[in-house]
Amino acid sequence: MPEFHPDFQPQSGEVVAHEHWAQSGFANTDLDAQLRQHGITHVVTIGLLANTCIESTSRFAMELGHHVTLVRDATAAVQPAMMHAAHELNGPTFAHAIVTTADVVTAFKAAARP
Repeated sequence: MPEFHPDFQPQSGEVVAHEHWAQSGFANTDLDAQLRQHGITHVVTIGLLANTCIESTSRFAMELGHHVTLVRDATAAVQPAMMHAAHELNGPTFAHAIVTTADVVTAFKAAARP
């Protein structure tokens, strides 16, 4: 059974979806229902692999009506060509924004201000 890394334990009130079967974090999970229940409309995708799981989850999120932000320097792939395809060729078809980690941190800080 998969476990969270100790540095990434879910915090109180955070949405945690049940384990998924394949590449998308949405397929066969309750993630969309949980996001909607909490009024969450924006999804920020990071992780592995950019050209499979990140693309699939992001595309599914967009198709469900979520605003998708793909974080360019917080994703990885096995080969540079796969990263290029995920960010430059495929990403613009599903991501509303393709940004850097610094951009996301700045946006989160701005959103947290009263």
